[in-house]
Amino acid sequence: MSPPIEDAITILLVEPNPGDARLFSESFADANIASDIHTVTDGGAALDFVHQRNDHAESPRPDMILLDFQLPDVDGADILSELKSERALRSIPVIVLTSSASEEDIARSYDLHANAYVQKPVQPDEFIDLGRSFEDFWLTFVRFPDEQSS
Repeated sequence: MSPPIEDAITILLVEPNPGDARLFSESFADANIASDIHTVTDGGAALDFVHQRNDHAESPRPDMILLDFQLPDVDGADILSELKSERALRSIPVIVLTSSASEEDIARSYDLHANAYVQKPVQPDEFIDLGRSFEDFWLTFVRFPDEQSS
């Protein structure tokens, strides 16, 4: 049910843990999801990517952002707040993907207009299940606005 390769979605993965980033990317590949995943490891790089600044001047606009809340420099909540406060960026779905099960983090994510809150899997097989779940819901049923209409 993946989109044709010419319709591959661009995903910005904001993940400081290289092992988790690799597992997530591999899970999308294992699930045959047509995606172009760009990974950054901190909040500053995430903001540079979406604003097409510095080393990311040629970066595509992401169709979806997977955001870890626990980042080494700029807090994930601050990133989410900035993304959702800017008219040109607020239509990009942001899924908080983090290890925290804290009710406070969950509530804060939705208060800041996250589109979903997902607790990171622990086992590698669970990453594959998560990739398939993303395909089933986010890439099959959810409709994204055209970049021009946002």
